[in-house]
Amino acid sequence: MTDKEKRELILQVRNVSKVFSSKGVNVRAVTNVSFDVHKGETIGIVGESGCGKTTLGRCIVRAIEASEGEVLYKTLAGDVVNFLTLDKKQMKPVRKEIQMIFQDPYSSLDPRMTVLDIIGEPIKANYPKMPKSEREALVKDIAAKVGLNTTYLMRYPHAFSGGQRQRIGIARALILKPQVIVCDEAVSALDVSIQAQIINLLKDLQREMELTYIFISHDLSVVEHISDKVGVMYLGKMVEFGETEKLFSSPKHPYTEALLSAVPVADPEVEMDRIPLKGEIPNPANPPSGCYFHARCSYCTERCKTEAPELHEVDGRMVACHRAEELSLRGFDYSTVE
Repeated sequence: MTDKEKRELILQVRNVSKVFSSKGVNVRAVTNVSFDVHKGETIGIVGESGCGKTTLGRCIVRAIEASEGEVLYKTLAGDVVNFLTLDKKQMKPVRKEIQMIFQDPYSSLDPRMTVLDIIGEPIKANYPKMPKSEREALVKDIAAKVGLNTTYLMRYPHAFSGGQRQRIGIARALILKPQVIVCDEAVSALDVSIQAQIINLLKDLQREMELTYIFISHDLSVVEHISDKVGVMYLGKMVEFGETEKLFSSPKHPYTEALLSAVPVADPEVEMDRIPLKGEIPNPANPPSGCYFHARCSYCTERCKTEAPELHEVDGRMVACHRAEELSLRGFDYSTVE
Protein backbone atom coordinates (compact mmCIF):
# COMPACT_ATOMS: atom_id res chain seq x y z
CA MET A 1 0.00 0.00 0.00
CA THR A 2 1.43 3.39 -1.02
CA ASP A 3 1.57 6.49 1.19
CA LYS A 4 -1.22 8.02 -0.90
CA GLU A 5 -3.46 5.00 -0.31
CA LYS A 6 -2.87 5.25 3.46
CA ARG A 7 -4.07 8.86 3.60
CA GLU A 8 -6.97 9.58 5.92
CA LEU A 9 -10.35 10.36 4.33
CA ILE A 10 -11.10 13.90 5.44
CA LEU A 11 -13.93 15.12 3.18
CA GLN A 12 -16.72 13.33 1.31
CA VAL A 13 -18.82 15.35 -1.12
CA ARG A 14 -22.03 13.41 -1.74
CA ASN A 15 -24.63 14.28 -4.42
CA VAL A 16 -24.26 18.04 -3.93
CA SER A 17 -26.63 20.08 -6.09
CA LYS A 18 -27.40 23.77 -6.34
CA VAL A 19 -30.50 25.22 -8.02
CA PHE A 20 -30.91 28.97 -8.49
CA SER A 21 -34.50 30.16 -8.96
CA SER A 22 -35.58 33.46 -10.47
CA LYS A 23 -38.99 34.49 -11.81
CA GLY A 24 -40.18 30.91 -11.96
CA VAL A 25 -37.10 29.65 -13.81
CA ASN A 26 -34.86 27.05 -12.18
CA VAL A 27 -31.20 26.90 -13.17
CA ARG A 28 -29.28 23.82 -12.04
CA ALA A 29 -25.76 25.16 -11.53
CA VAL A 30 -24.50 21.96 -9.90
CA THR A 31 -26.08 18.51 -10.23
CA ASN A 32 -25.34 15.50 -7.99
CA VAL A 33 -21.57 15.97 -7.69
CA SER A 34 -19.71 13.42 -5.55
CA PHE A 35 -16.03 12.80 -4.77
CA ASP A 36 -13.70 11.98 -1.87
CA VAL A 37 -10.80 14.04 -0.55
CA HIS A 38 -7.96 12.52 1.50
CA LYS A 39 -5.81 14.43 3.97
CA GLY A 40 -2.84 16.18 2.41
CA GLU A 41 -3.87 15.81 -1.22
CA THR A 42 -4.96 18.34 -3.83
CA ILE A 43 -8.14 17.82 -5.83
CA GLY A 44 -8.31 19.88 -9.03
CA ILE A 45 -11.72 20.88 -10.40
CA VAL A 46 -11.69 22.03 -14.04
CA GLY A 47 -14.10 22.96 -16.82
CA GLU A 48 -15.21 25.80 -19.05
CA SER A 49 -16.56 29.05 -17.61
CA GLY A 50 -20.10 28.46 -16.37
CA CYS A 51 -19.64 24.73 -15.69
CA GLY A 52 -20.45 25.18 -11.98
CA LYS A 53 -17.01 24.64 -10.45
CA THR A 54 -16.98 27.89 -8.44
CA THR A 55 -20.56 27.30 -7.27
CA LEU A 56 -19.52 23.82 -6.13
CA GLY A 57 -16.62 25.25 -4.13
CA ARG A 58 -18.83 27.85 -2.49
CA CYS A 59 -21.39 25.17 -1.59
CA ILE A 60 -18.68 23.06 0.06
CA VAL A 61 -17.60 25.92 2.36
CA ARG A 62 -21.22 27.15 2.73
CA ALA A 63 -20.52 30.54 1.23
CA ILE A 64 -23.81 29.71 -0.47
CA GLU A 65 -26.26 27.04 0.65
CA ALA A 66 -26.49 23.83 -1.40
CA SER A 67 -29.96 22.71 -2.49
CA GLU A 68 -29.24 19.02 -1.91
CA GLY A 69 -26.48 16.68 -0.83
CA GLU A 70 -23.97 16.21 1.97
CA VAL A 71 -20.43 17.32 2.76
CA LEU A 72 -19.16 14.84 5.34
CA TYR A 73 -16.14 16.30 7.09
CA LYS A 74 -13.82 14.72 9.66
CA THR A 75 -13.00 17.42 12.20
CA LEU A 76 -9.73 17.85 14.09
CA ALA A 77 -11.55 16.37 17.08
CA GLY A 78 -12.16 13.19 15.06
CA ASP A 79 -15.92 13.58 14.63
CA VAL A 80 -17.57 13.17 11.23
CA VAL A 81 -20.19 15.87 10.63
CA ASN A 82 -22.38 16.88 7.70
CA PHE A 83 -21.08 20.41 7.23
CA LEU A 84 -24.18 21.43 5.26
CA THR A 85 -26.65 20.72 8.08
CA LEU A 86 -24.85 22.36 11.01
CA ASP A 87 -26.63 25.30 12.60
CA LYS A 88 -24.81 28.54 13.39
CA LYS A 89 -23.74 27.44 16.87
CA GLN A 90 -22.56 24.01 15.71
CA MET A 91 -20.74 25.41 12.71
CA LYS A 92 -18.64 28.04 14.50
CA PRO A 93 -15.99 25.64 15.89
CA VAL A 94 -15.87 23.74 12.60
CA ARG A 95 -15.93 26.76 10.29
CA LYS A 96 -12.31 27.68 11.06
CA GLU A 97 -11.17 24.27 9.79
CA ILE A 98 -12.46 24.85 6.23
CA GLN A 99 -11.38 28.11 4.60
CA MET A 100 -11.42 29.65 1.11
CA ILE A 101 -9.04 31.67 -1.07
CA PHE A 102 -10.99 33.83 -3.52
CA GLN A 103 -10.32 34.56 -7.18
CA ASP A 104 -9.98 38.34 -7.12
CA PRO A 105 -7.27 39.33 -4.63
CA TYR A 106 -8.51 42.93 -4.57
CA SER A 107 -12.30 42.74 -4.26
CA SER A 108 -12.00 40.09 -1.53
CA LEU A 109 -10.06 42.50 0.71
CA ASP A 110 -11.73 45.38 2.60
CA PRO A 111 -10.07 48.58 1.26
CA ARG A 112 -10.77 50.39 4.55
CA MET A 113 -8.83 47.92 6.69
CA THR A 114 -5.09 47.62 7.10
CA VAL A 115 -3.42 44.34 6.16
CA LEU A 116 -2.79 43.69 9.84
CA ASP A 117 -6.53 43.92 10.55
CA ILE A 118 -7.52 41.93 7.44
CA ILE A 119 -5.32 38.97 8.31
CA GLY A 120 -6.18 39.20 12.00
CA GLU A 121 -9.95 39.51 11.56
CA PRO A 122 -10.63 35.72 11.67
CA ILE A 123 -8.68 35.51 14.95
CA LYS A 124 -10.67 38.41 16.38
CA ALA A 125 -13.98 36.78 15.35
CA ASN A 126 -13.14 33.31 16.72
CA TYR A 127 -11.02 34.25 19.73
CA PRO A 128 -12.36 37.65 20.89
CA LYS A 129 -10.59 37.44 24.26
CA MET A 130 -7.13 36.95 22.77
CA PRO A 131 -4.85 39.87 23.70
CA LYS A 132 -4.09 42.26 20.86
CA SER A 133 -0.35 41.73 21.19
CA GLU A 134 -0.75 37.95 20.82
CA ARG A 135 -3.04 38.38 17.82
CA GLU A 136 -0.59 40.70 16.11
CA ALA A 137 2.23 38.24 16.76
CA LEU A 138 0.25 35.49 15.02
CA VAL A 139 -0.46 37.81 12.08
CA LYS A 140 3.22 38.67 11.68
CA ASP A 141 4.18 35.00 11.83
CA ILE A 142 1.72 33.90 9.12
CA ALA A 143 2.53 36.98 7.00
CA ALA A 144 6.20 36.01 7.03
CA LYS A 145 5.30 32.43 6.05
CA VAL A 146 3.49 33.59 2.91
CA GLY A 147 6.30 35.96 1.92
CA LEU A 148 4.87 39.32 3.00
CA ASN A 149 7.11 42.04 4.36
CA THR A 150 5.90 42.42 7.95
CA THR A 151 6.95 46.09 8.03
CA TYR A 152 4.13 46.83 5.56
CA LEU A 153 1.27 45.43 7.63
CA MET A 154 -0.12 48.86 8.50
CA ARG A 155 -0.66 49.66 4.81
CA TYR A 156 -3.96 49.26 2.95
CA PRO A 157 -4.67 46.77 0.10
CA HIS A 158 -4.40 49.38 -2.68
CA ALA A 159 -0.69 49.80 -1.86
CA PHE A 160 0.10 46.20 -2.87
CA SER A 161 0.51 44.40 -6.19
CA GLY A 162 -1.83 41.63 -7.32
CA GLY A 163 0.55 38.90 -6.20
CA GLN A 164 1.03 40.53 -2.80
CA ARG A 165 -2.74 40.89 -2.38
CA GLN A 166 -3.18 37.20 -3.08
CA ARG A 167 -0.56 36.44 -0.43
CA ILE A 168 -2.68 38.54 1.96
CA GLY A 169 -5.71 36.42 1.07
CA ILE A 170 -3.72 33.23 1.62
CA ALA A 171 -2.49 34.50 5.00
CA ARG A 172 -6.06 35.33 6.04
CA ALA A 173 -7.18 31.80 5.10
CA LEU A 174 -4.29 30.19 7.00
CA ILE A 175 -4.41 32.25 10.21
CA LEU A 176 -6.88 29.86 11.87
CA LYS A 177 -4.77 26.79 10.91
CA PRO A 178 -7.45 25.05 8.81
CA GLN A 179 -7.34 21.50 7.49
CA VAL A 180 -9.06 22.14 4.14
CA ILE A 181 -8.73 25.14 1.83
CA VAL A 182 -10.85 25.70 -1.27
CA CYS A 183 -8.80 27.71 -3.78
CA ASP A 184 -11.21 29.36 -6.23
CA GLU A 185 -9.19 30.39 -9.31
CA ALA A 186 -6.49 31.48 -6.87
CA VAL A 187 -3.95 32.34 -9.59
CA SER A 188 -6.07 33.17 -12.65
CA ALA A 189 -5.91 36.95 -12.08
CA LEU A 190 -2.10 36.99 -11.84
CA ASP A 191 0.75 37.28 -14.34
CA VAL A 192 2.33 33.98 -15.39
CA SER A 193 5.54 34.53 -13.41
CA ILE A 194 3.55 35.48 -10.30
CA GLN A 195 1.29 32.45 -10.84
CA ALA A 196 4.33 30.18 -10.57
CA GLN A 197 5.40 31.87 -7.32
CA ILE A 198 1.95 31.48 -5.75
CA ILE A 199 1.64 27.84 -6.88
CA ASN A 200 5.04 27.02 -5.38
CA LEU A 201 4.04 28.86 -2.19
CA LEU A 202 0.83 26.82 -1.92
CA LYS A 203 2.75 23.58 -2.37
CA ASP A 204 5.33 24.57 0.25
CA LEU A 205 2.59 25.54 2.72
CA GLN A 206 0.80 22.27 2.04
CA ARG A 207 3.87 20.26 3.02
CA GLU A 208 4.66 22.42 6.04
CA MET A 209 1.13 22.69 7.46
CA GLU A 210 -0.37 19.39 6.19
CA LEU A 211 -3.04 21.22 4.23
CA THR A 212 -5.65 19.71 1.93
CA TYR A 213 -6.67 21.68 -1.17
CA ILE A 214 -9.64 21.73 -3.50
CA PHE A 215 -8.12 23.69 -6.37
CA ILE A 216 -10.66 25.20 -8.80
CA SER A 217 -9.27 26.44 -12.11
CA HIS A 218 -9.87 26.67 -15.86
CA ASP A 219 -6.10 26.38 -16.50
CA LEU A 220 -5.32 22.71 -17.07
CA SER A 221 -1.56 23.30 -17.10
CA VAL A 222 -1.71 24.67 -13.55
CA VAL A 223 -4.06 21.91 -12.40
CA GLU A 224 -1.81 19.21 -13.89
CA HIS A 225 1.14 20.66 -11.98
CA ILE A 226 -0.46 20.96 -8.54
CA SER A 227 -3.17 18.26 -8.32
CA ASP A 228 -3.12 14.63 -7.20
CA LYS A 229 -6.56 13.99 -8.68
CA VAL A 230 -8.71 15.95 -11.11
CA GLY A 231 -12.47 16.27 -11.57
CA VAL A 232 -13.81 17.52 -14.92
CA MET A 233 -17.16 19.31 -14.85
CA TYR A 234 -19.54 20.08 -17.71
CA LEU A 235 -22.81 21.98 -17.29
CA GLY A 236 -22.92 21.34 -13.55
CA LYS A 237 -22.11 17.62 -13.70
CA MET A 238 -18.91 15.71 -12.97
CA VAL A 239 -18.06 13.84 -16.18
CA GLU A 240 -14.68 12.39 -15.21
CA PHE A 241 -12.72 12.05 -11.97
CA GLY A 242 -9.41 10.31 -11.39
CA GLU A 243 -5.69 10.50 -10.79
CA THR A 244 -4.04 13.39 -12.62
CA GLU A 245 -1.47 11.36 -14.54
CA LYS A 246 -4.03 8.87 -15.85
CA LEU A 247 -6.57 11.53 -16.73
CA PHE A 248 -4.09 13.68 -18.65
CA SER A 249 -2.38 10.82 -20.48
CA SER A 250 -5.49 8.77 -21.36
CA PRO A 251 -8.82 10.59 -20.89
CA LYS A 252 -11.96 8.48 -20.97
CA HIS A 253 -14.56 11.19 -21.62
CA PRO A 254 -14.75 13.04 -24.97
CA TYR A 255 -15.07 16.38 -23.20
CA THR A 256 -11.86 15.77 -21.24
CA GLU A 257 -10.15 14.86 -24.51
CA ALA A 258 -11.26 18.14 -26.09
CA LEU A 259 -10.11 20.18 -23.10
CA LEU A 260 -6.67 18.57 -23.12
CA SER A 261 -6.26 19.21 -26.83
CA ALA A 262 -6.63 22.94 -26.16
CA VAL A 263 -3.82 23.14 -23.58
CA PRO A 264 -1.10 25.43 -25.00
CA VAL A 265 2.45 24.10 -25.06
CA ALA A 266 5.48 26.39 -24.81
CA ASP A 267 7.33 24.64 -27.62
CA PRO A 268 7.03 25.79 -31.26
CA GLU A 269 8.20 22.36 -32.46
CA VAL A 270 5.19 20.59 -30.94
CA GLU A 271 2.19 20.61 -33.25
CA MET A 272 -1.03 20.18 -31.32
CA ASP A 273 -4.00 18.43 -32.87
CA ARG A 274 -6.89 20.53 -31.60
CA ILE A 275 -10.41 19.17 -31.21
CA PRO A 276 -12.82 22.04 -31.90
CA LEU A 277 -16.13 21.62 -30.09
CA LYS A 278 -19.13 22.34 -32.27
CA GLY A 279 -22.00 24.47 -31.02
CA GLU A 280 -22.34 26.25 -27.69
CA ILE A 281 -22.72 25.16 -24.09
CA PRO A 282 -26.44 24.37 -23.57
CA ASN A 283 -28.64 26.62 -21.47
CA PRO A 284 -28.56 25.29 -17.87
CA ALA A 285 -32.15 26.49 -17.44
CA ASN A 286 -33.17 24.15 -20.26
CA PRO A 287 -30.54 21.38 -20.48
CA PRO A 288 -30.72 18.77 -23.26
CA SER A 289 -32.06 15.27 -22.73
CA GLY A 290 -29.71 12.36 -22.24
CA CYS A 291 -26.03 13.21 -21.96
CA TYR A 292 -25.62 16.97 -21.61
CA PHE A 293 -22.58 16.81 -23.91
CA HIS A 294 -24.15 14.83 -26.76
CA ALA A 295 -24.86 17.80 -29.07
CA ARG A 296 -21.15 18.69 -29.13
CA CYS A 297 -19.72 15.17 -29.09
CA SER A 298 -18.31 13.52 -32.22
CA TYR A 299 -18.82 10.07 -30.66
CA CYS A 300 -22.55 10.57 -29.99
CA THR A 301 -25.02 7.70 -30.51
CA GLU A 302 -28.82 7.56 -30.27
CA ARG A 303 -28.52 6.24 -26.72
CA CYS A 304 -26.54 9.35 -25.73
CA LYS A 305 -29.42 11.58 -26.87
CA THR A 306 -32.01 9.93 -24.64
CA GLU A 307 -30.25 8.27 -21.68
CA ALA A 308 -28.14 10.22 -19.18
CA PRO A 309 -24.92 8.32 -18.36
CA GLU A 310 -24.07 7.59 -14.73
CA LEU A 311 -20.58 7.87 -13.27
CA HIS A 312 -18.99 4.42 -13.29
CA GLU A 313 -15.47 3.09 -12.94
CA VAL A 314 -13.38 2.69 -16.08
CA ASP A 315 -9.65 2.01 -15.95
CA GLY A 316 -9.23 3.29 -12.40
CA ARG A 317 -11.25 6.48 -12.68
CA MET A 318 -14.93 7.52 -12.65
CA VAL A 319 -16.47 8.42 -16.02
CA ALA A 320 -19.95 9.48 -17.11
CA CYS A 321 -19.98 8.25 -20.72
CA HIS A 322 -21.84 5.35 -22.35
CA ARG A 323 -18.89 4.61 -24.64
CA ALA A 324 -16.02 5.07 -22.18
CA GLU A 325 -14.98 1.39 -22.31
CA GLU A 326 -14.82 1.15 -26.11
CA LEU A 327 -13.32 4.54 -27.03
CA SER A 328 -9.56 5.00 -27.19
CA LEU A 329 -9.18 8.70 -26.53
CA ARG A 330 -5.91 10.60 -26.65
CA GLY A 331 -4.36 12.80 -24.03
CA PHE A 332 -1.15 14.72 -24.36
CA ASP A 333 2.29 13.11 -24.16
CA TYR A 334 4.27 15.58 -22.05
CA SER A 335 7.44 13.60 -22.66
CA THR A 336 7.60 15.15 -26.16
CA VAL A 337 8.18 18.59 -24.59
CA GLU A 338 11.74 19.26 -23.45
